[in-house]
This record gives sequence, C-alpha cells and structure tokens, in this order.
Amino acid sequence: MVVRGAPAIAIAAALSLAVEVSNFKDFNGTSEEAASFIELKLEYLVSSRPTALNLSDAAKKLIEITSNAASTTIMPESVFQAYIEAAEIMLDDDVASNKAIGSYGSRFLQDQRISVLTHCNTGSLATAGYGTALGVICALHAEGVLERAYCTETRPFNLGSGLTAFELVHYKIPATLIADSAAAALMKESRLSAVIVGADRVAANGDTANKIRTYSLALCAMCHHIPFYVAASLSSIDLSLSSGEEIVIEERSTKELLHSRGGLGEQVAASGILVWNPAFDVTPAYLITGIITEKGVITKNNDAFNIKDFVEKAAGKST
Repeated sequence: MVVRGAPAIAIAAALSLAVEVSNFKDFNGTSEEAASFIELKLEYLVSSRPTALNLSDAAKKLIEITSNAASTTIMPESVFQAYIEAAEIMLDDDVASNKAIGSYGSRFLQDQRISVLTHCNTGSLATAGYGTALGVICALHAEGVLERAYCTETRPFNLGSGLTAFELVHYKIPATLIADSAAAALMKESRLSAVIVGADRVAANGDTANKIRTYSLALCAMCHHIPFYVAASLSSIDLSLSSGEEIVIEERSTKELLHSRGGLGEQVAASGILVWNPAFDVTPAYLITGIITEKGVITKNNDAFNIKDFVEKAAGKST
C-alpha cells in the first residue's frame, strides 16, 4: 500500500498520468489517438480500485475533457495539455472541497464543546489536503469547540495509529488513540458527542462503504444514542447505485491478518488457517445521522435521505 484514501488515490492517478504525458516529446499519432491513449490508461487505473468512486468519477471527467479537446484540434500535444491542466485543477478543487466539508461540518456540530471519534485516516494524508472527516475535526479545533478527538487504531493496517494519530499530534489537536475493540466501552462512558467517518462510496439511499469496522461503529453509536456522521465530497456519491448492496467490496491480502504490522512483520497466525479480509464494509443509511458534503449537510426527511434531490440542487447552485 503506497497511496491510500479514495480522494488521494484519484488525485495521484490523475497527476501520475499527467507526468507521463508531459514527458511525451514526439507522440506519433493523431489527437484522437492521444485521447484514446489517455482513456485506456485511465480505465486501467480505475480497475485497481472498484470500491472507491472518486477514482472512476475523476477518470470520467478527464476522459470527457480530453475527448472534447481532441474534437477541436489535430494536435495531440493540445490534448495532452488539456489533460494536464484538468488534472491540476482537480488537485486544487479537492483541497477547496475538503475545506468546505470541514466548514459545513463544524458549523453544523458546534453548539457546545464536543468530543468525537473517528475511524481510519481521512486527513491530509488521504486527500489532496486538509481532509474530510478529519477536516471537520480540524475545523472544530480551529473554532475552539473541540474538547477531544478519539481515533481508532484501524486494524489490520493500523491506518489510525500510523496516520491519523500522526496528523492529530501534528496539528496539536487534543487526541486519544484507542484500540478498535474499545469503541463500545468508550461510548458507554458517555465521552463522545458524535462519530465522524469518511466514505469511499455513498449509494443513492445513503448506504455508505467505508473502511472495515465502520458498520460496527455505527451500530455501537446507535445503541448508545450517539449521532453518526459521514463526511464525503459529492464525488463520492453514486446515484447509479440504489443501495449499498450494489457496492463492490474489495478484499485485501491474507498476509495482513496472518502477519503482524498489517502484513509487514512476522507471522503470528497458525499456518493453514483460512482468512477473510474485506477492506470495507457498508453502513446502512438508517444508522447514519447526516452526510457532510462541500455543499452542505444532507439530513433525513421522514427517516430517509433524499440524496438525489440534494445533489441536483447543489449542481444547480454551482452552475
């Protein structure tokens, strides 16, 4: 695992291909062939991450931009330049989107000093900058209303202890690391005001795919009457999926469970044991209090999200 975090993967994919095409000195082909080259490369990159929507969404936008460029020029260099400029804009837009998520989330939650729990890593190390769920926590801290942030270790790859804890300390945010298995006990002690997590994909009904154990955290939060929020950009919302049942869940290497340190250390499990290691799980919409986006917070009406209506209204505001 070199690049992780749905937004960061999308940006890294877009920019890595931008670097490749920027080094083409003499592309022996037409503008249409240049656009086809980019499309094939992007399709290959998308195949690497079926669960996260950000990558495929970015690829679709970039393919459309390069296709339009190819239709207006005979120069392949112009197509490549259009791609490079679009990829750079995506980088800036992701940072701006994350800061807007943080701002909306902070304003929505800050009626008193609060303590929150987050899972996995959703900060600057998982995005182009600032972060989604961790961005909300940063905004709460900046406003002076955050009492404490709790983060899970996020096994088996320890993304919480390795990355989120690092970011919280770096930003000088009052924080406590807990074992994944300690979340329910923490909630029972009434130390939490909310749980805030990120998302790799959100279905039209609000079902959300995120790092494995998110579902169990949402169940625990419901049992303890703690609000559970998802922080994600609109690019993570997939209106083509009616529910989370349609989300493809990736499985990761068995070595992550068989060996210590998320697969990097020595073997700790008995040889011959079978392993099931899904990277994500799906949290049903009924467990989610609200979805914090860069255009505002999606809340429920009659116990259900109307995400399609929110997305359409948000698109209308931005045009």
